[in-house]
Amino acid sequence: MKTATTIDEQLLLLEERGLLIADKEKAREVLEDIGYYRLGFYLFPFEKTYPTLDHRTHEYIEGAAFEDAVRLYYFDFDLRLLLMRYLTRIEIAFRTAMIYHLSNRHKESSIWFASASVVSRAYAAKFEATIYTADFKRNPVISRHHQKNPNDRFAPAWKTMEFMTLGAVIKLYDELMDDADKMFISQKFGVRQIVSFANYLHTVRHVRNACAHGYVLYDLHLSKGIRRGPAGVQAVERNNIIGALRVVKFFMSQISNNRAKEMADEIQELYRNLCGQSPCLQSLIPDFSRI
Repeated sequence: MKTATTIDEQLLLLEERGLLIADKEKAREVLEDIGYYRLGFYLFPFEKTYPTLDHRTHEYIEGAAFEDAVRLYYFDFDLRLLLMRYLTRIEIAFRTAMIYHLSNRHKESSIWFASASVVSRAYAAKFEATIYTADFKRNPVISRHHQKNPNDRFAPAWKTMEFMTLGAVIKLYDELMDDADKMFISQKFGVRQIVSFANYLHTVRHVRNACAHGYVLYDLHLSKGIRRGPAGVQAVERNNIIGALRVVKFFMSQISNNRAKEMADEIQELYRNLCGQSPCLQSLIPDFSRI
């Protein structure tokens, strides 16, 4: 079993593996702030065996520098913050479309999200146990609704769905019984095929979760490939961050062309700044200038 190491031991090990460290004191500050393990994800592209995960020697290519890995880390950090602004916009637009359009298509029931005539019988049966839990009902808005309406099993869609997670709202979309309901939403976002729209939604969710939990973005791998469709994802991009960003940009373009262009410009500017400071990275990480 491996044992913990001190920062001095970590710096010595990095140098022994061929990493250049220009400023030892600054490097100590970085390791105290970021951590040796987390920084390792950003040192990975500089390893001789990159991108292979098996049989790694952890030896670095000639000229690999500690400072370049730190710049990549902050690029990733800034990219996460940038994307959250646009992903939140997409999430709200999708949630609003579901609430507004489906509540008006199913006016006979304000709790259509738990009706076996609208969603799958299994989903409807488990809604209270999986979504509308005791914790969910402690939400102040939901709690006030039940205080005023003690006979209601659920609050109406425009209240309930406002506090469901993005993943839960996507699951609700997946469980809609009538393809006409699904198509109604997918076409609003410029996608004619339901299966492609669902795939795009899960891609957005994957990226959002990665951003929210501080996962690595530059080397992001999607286990479920992105389908062909209006986002224009190329075959080589189906499982990587570039393809995912094309989907995010596409969704943004359905909401606001100006915001979609703004997002692409901001990402490209981050990438240009990174490559300007660390030219070696241009050949080691995905080309974000293609967004």
